[in-house]
Amino acid sequence: MMIHANKKHIDKIDIDDELIKIIDEKSKNVISLIQKNIEKYSSVAFANSLGAEDMVLIDLIQKNKLSVEAFSIDTGRLPPETYNLIQKVEDKYQFKIKLYFPDYQKIESYVNTNGINAFYNSVDLRKSCCAIRKVEPLNRALKDKKVWITGMRQEQSQTRFALKEEEFDEVHQSQKLNPLSTWSELEVWAYIKINDVPYNTLHDQFYPSIGCAPCTRAISAGEDIRAGRWWWEDPQNKECGLHVK
Repeated sequence: MMIHANKKHIDKIDIDDELIKIIDEKSKNVISLIQKNIEKYSSVAFANSLGAEDMVLIDLIQKNKLSVEAFSIDTGRLPPETYNLIQKVEDKYQFKIKLYFPDYQKIESYVNTNGINAFYNSVDLRKSCCAIRKVEPLNRALKDKKVWITGMRQEQSQTRFALKEEEFDEVHQSQKLNPLSTWSELEVWAYIKINDVPYNTLHDQFYPSIGCAPCTRAISAGEDIRAGRWWWEDPQNKECGLHVK
């Protein structure tokens, strides 16, 4: 069952005993995986992009009092709904999401040289923008961190179908955990419904994947869940550089 990020569809999810059992088992696996790495490495960070998957992880981490630092990257071009969600999450769970920002001088140079929306003009310019607004702040956030957690899933796109639950990140020389790698979209939204987890209201407007405002759009029925990200590019290019091999 594909849930195309709309509250009407979410409300119609049939939460039966079998689904509850699956989610319970997978949730325990997530907790166990994270706890194992905390005990082994101690320094664990969660790169929270505030998508639906990340909200599941926030809920599991906070409810189980796991010693994980949650951070997010404010690119400077996030939609207002994302900022509203940050406040909502902090109020509900009573903790702070640490925010990292891009280097303003690099942004000034990029915009003044290429234009305010230059990322539409070529893949190289788009990736350069992502490198400044996302990758460099991530590198700072992960400095000295031995483990980092993401909310990525295998079925999100063709660039992630081989995603492992746990792998070594050569770029950052750290362990990388993808605890929800085998979760289905149905399971993610069922968890959110069962546990009354806050989520980005753009999901109710058919935005299954949310990034920077100018690089994200709503999708139509039948489209891939990542179709709304950098929709003017070939699907094989649809990564921002945060998760390179």
